[in-house]
Amino acid sequence: MNNEPLKIKKRGEDGNRIITVRIKVETLAELDRLAAETNYSRNELINLILSHGVKNIEIE
Repeated sequence: MNNEPLKIKKRGEDGNRIITVRIKVETLAELDRLAAETNYSRNELINLILSHGVKNIEIE
C-alpha cells in the first residue's frame, strides 16, 4: 500500500476567488436554462462567458 501523504491545497489557493455579484432575475433564469441545456454548472458557464468577454471586449 502507498504510504505517501494525501496533499491538498487550502481553499482559495487554486487561483480562484469567491465573489458576490448582483444579477438580474432574467439573466439568472437564462443562465439556468443554458446550464440545463448544456450540462454545465451555472458557475462553469459564468466563468466561460466572463473569460470570453474580458478577452474580446472593445473599449471605445
